[in-house]
Amino acid sequence: MKARERILTALAHQEPDRVPFDLGGTLDTGIHHIAYKKLLAHLHIEQQEVRICDPMQQLAEVDEEVKKKLAVDVDGVIGWDPSLRSLEIQEEEKGWSFTDAWGVKWFMPRKGGLYFDMVRNPLSHAKSWSDIQDYHWPEPNDLVDIGRVQEKLRRLHAQGERAVVLHLCEGIMERAAWLMGFEAFYIQLARRPAFIMGLLDKILECKMALWEQVLDGVENCIDVLVEADDLGTQQGPIISPSVYKKYIKPRHEKLLSFLHKKAPSARIFFHTCGSVYDLLPDLIEVGVDILNPVQVSAAKMDTKVLKREFGDRLVFWGGGVDTQYVLPQGSPQEVREEVKRRIEDLAPGGGFVFATVHNIQADVPPENIMAMWEALQEYGQY
Repeated sequence: MKARERILTALAHQEPDRVPFDLGGTLDTGIHHIAYKKLLAHLHIEQQEVRICDPMQQLAEVDEEVKKKLAVDVDGVIGWDPSLRSLEIQEEEKGWSFTDAWGVKWFMPRKGGLYFDMVRNPLSHAKSWSDIQDYHWPEPNDLVDIGRVQEKLRRLHAQGERAVVLHLCEGIMERAAWLMGFEAFYIQLARRPAFIMGLLDKILECKMALWEQVLDGVENCIDVLVEADDLGTQQGPIISPSVYKKYIKPRHEKLLSFLHKKAPSARIFFHTCGSVYDLLPDLIEVGVDILNPVQVSAAKMDTKVLKREFGDRLVFWGGGVDTQYVLPQGSPQEVREEVKRRIEDLAPGGGFVFATVHNIQADVPPENIMAMWEALQEYGQY
C-alpha cells in the first residue's frame, strides 16, 4: 500500500496495511531543529544545512532522505515556512526578533533561546470598535505568497506519493489572544464579549479570505486541511463549554463549513491542546474530522475511552507517545511500552495516524525517537 492510500484508508475509518506515520507534516507534528540534528547524526545522514520551516517554534524541515528512511506518509505545506511568506528576522543585542504580518513582535534570546516568544501585542490596549476597525489588517498575500503555496501543492499532488496536508495559519481565538495578549483577551472576553466577538469576526474575515484565495484551483490537490484553536489546559477546557458554545462555536462552524464546501474531498484536521474531552461533541458538530494532538497526559484524555466514545466520528492524528514526560525523560523501553499501549487503544478499525503528542522538543534524545519508530514498526501492523 502506498503512503497516500494508507492515509486515506485510515481517514475513512478502515484498516490499512499498517498505522500511517506523520513526522513534519504540520506545525504540530514536527521536530525541533536541535533534536533533528541529533537524529540525523544518529542515522548517519550527512546534511549541510537544516532548514527551519517554522521560525516561531524552530521546527526543522524533514528532508526527503529522512522521510524515506522512516517511511513517513505525509507531505506538509506549512504557511509559516519562510520560503512561502515574507519574513525578516532581525538581529538584536540580546537575540533575534521578527514582526509577523499581523503586527505581533516575536523574540528569541541569544542565550538559552529555543523558540520565539511574543514580546509585543499590538492590540493590547484596544478598547473600542474603532480600535479594531482602524487597525492595519493583513491581506491574504501579506500572510503567505499564495502563488508559491499553490505551486508547492500542485507539485506534491502530481508526485502522488504521500498524502498532502496544508497547514496555513493559526486559529481564530489563538490569533486574537496573540494580538491582544492572553491576559487582556480573556479579561475582555469575560467583561465585554461583544467587543471580543467583533475582533474574532474580523480575524475570521481575514482567515476566510486567505483560505478562499489559496484554495482557488488547488482544492483537489489537498487531502487534509489544518485548522486550530487551543481550547484546553492540563485539567480542562480553557473556557467553559457554555462560553465556547455561545461565542466560539458559531465561528468555528462558519469557518469549517466554508472549508468543507470549498474543498469537499479534504478532511478537516483540528489542532487543540490539552483536556478537550468535554468539547469533542461540539467539535464534531462544527465539522472536525480529525483531532490532534490527543494530549494523553491531560485530564479525561484516556485513549481507550476516546476511541470507544468518539472513534466512529473522529480520526485521531497524534497521541502516539506522550511528549511531556515519556519521550524526553523516559528510557527507550518506556517509550516502546507507551507506543504499544497507544497503538492498542487507537489503531483498531483504522482512524488513527501515528504522531507524537505535539512536536518533538529539543531535549528528546535520538535513541528515544528511534525507540518510538521501532515500536511503531513492530506493533503498528494490521
